Order: sequence, then structure tokens, then C-alpha cells
Amino acid sequence: MSHPDLNLLVTLDVLLTEGSVARAAKRLRLSPSAMSRALARLRETTGDPLLVRAGRGLVPTPRAIELRERVGQLVEDAESVLRPVETLDLKRLVRTFTLRNQDGFVENFGPDLIARVGQQAPGVRLRFVLKPDKDSTPLRDGSVDLETGVVGNATGPEVRAQALFRDRFVGVVRMGHPLCELTITPARYAACRHILISRRGLDRGPIDDAFEPLGLKREIVTVVGGFSEALALARASDLIASVPERYTGNLRDGMFCFPLPVPLPEITVSLLWHPRLDADPAHRWLRGCVRDVCAGITHWIS
Repeated sequence: MSHPDLNLLVTLDVLLTEGSVARAAKRLRLSPSAMSRALARLRETTGDPLLVRAGRGLVPTPRAIELRERVGQLVEDAESVLRPVETLDLKRLVRTFTLRNQDGFVENFGPDLIARVGQQAPGVRLRFVLKPDKDSTPLRDGSVDLETGVVGNATGPEVRAQALFRDRFVGVVRMGHPLCELTITPARYAACRHILISRRGLDRGPIDDAFEPLGLKREIVTVVGGFSEALALARASDLIASVPERYTGNLRDGMFCFPLPVPLPEITVSLLWHPRLDADPAHRWLRGCVRDVCAGITHWIS
């Protein structure tokens, strides 16, 4: 039984990434004719055309699309095996990490995280971007290094996840709101006017599901996409915002908070990353920084 030429994996990875024989040849420092011959060998080996002509360009076949991420991971794994292990020198590390989070993370954890990173690795820059959904594509394509959030059905099956903390939802109103002076029962809570937080623009949430067995229904006045928007509205009106407690700690400063009078499951906020970065020393160090900073915040209301 003949063994396939494993060097073709590198060629296949570059071809599928570039989607062009000319660009792949330039990247691998080969002549276009040599790259064309390599593509012919790949087609013979895989039994698939892989890249086919479409107008002036080439488009991948379904088989090529299926192979693209697998081949890329295989090449990265092989390179990591052959690469010598380097001792991480944080003082000399120069790198920018992109962290994707829902609003509230930077306000609560950002200052401590930036301070810790700056003290240990002054050449490291943190870039925070908002997380509009749970799509794992930014982790897969490398545009995002780390995410925080709740693992859901849209989270890629290959994505690594490590729990950071448990959180619960609380009600939040402005100081002086009528609820501040009352025992907050399900009926009183439902009778108020509410803000619904939904990144997908839904018209109901878990709280509404919890009301149904009690025969209650709340009035949702407005729907917003994030915690900071909801809390800003609640701060300036008599509306109620219901938000995760630990995740929004600093956003709720100066407001009246109370446990929800209906049972709602706690959520687990996790740290998410792509497995290709598992063994990267700098990435592993940053994951530890995020875990330590999140573990240091323990304020809960009674």
C-alpha cells in the first residue's frame, strides 16, 4: 500500500486558503507551472477537482470546503509539533489580543484586566469588540482570540469552553422607584413596565415563561439589544431592567437592585477560544489573567 505524500497537505492548505494558483505559488515561492502540477497531484490523490474555474477565478468544490478547516488544523498541529518550545518572556512580549464580549464585560472586568496585563506584559494590547451573536466564526477565522459568554447551540462544537462564574438575573430600578419601598411579589413585579433585552429582537424571554404558570403577564414597553441600554433607560424612568448581576455590577452603580420574585435558572459565563490556540503560551497566559480577574469579583445582593 502506497503512502500519500504528506507534503501535499501544506500545498493543499495554501491553495484552499488563497483560492488561486498564482497567489498560492507566490506564497510558497514556486512557479505557477509547479503549483499547477501540485494541484493536479492533489486532484489525483483526493479524487476531486478541489478548485474549478468560475469566470476568471477559481471556486472550491464542496469537498474542498469540507477539507479546508481540517487541513488547516492538521498543518498547524504539525508545525507546532516540529516547532521548538520557547519560554514565554512577558516583559518582551509584543502582541495584540482581540476579546469579544457582550456589553458589561469591559465596564466590570476591563480595568482590572488591563491593569494586570499592563503590569505583567507592558507590550501587550487588548482590543475589545462587542459580541452581537454566538456565532463562532470569528474564533475559527482568528479575528477574535477570546470570547466570554454563555455556551449555546450556536457555539461551534470544536470551541473550547471553561467556566468563569455563575450568575443570576436581578431586577434593577432607579432609586426612588415605587418598588424600593415595597415587598416585591410576582404580582407587583409583573404589574410594572419592563424593558426586554434581546439581541435577536424577540418579544418575550425566560421571565415571561416563568410568569405563565402563575397566570401573570408583564407589560414590555421596549426591547433593546444590550444591558447598558436597558440600565440607562431604567435609570432615567420607572421602567424595570432585568440583568445578570455579576456581569453588570458597575453598570448598576447608584441603582436599586432586588432578586427576581420568580424562579429563573442561573447562567454560567464561560471563556471561549479555538483549540488551535490551546498550546500557545501567550494565549494560555491571557486566559489565566481573565480567569483570575473574573474570580476576584464576588459581590452579590441579598
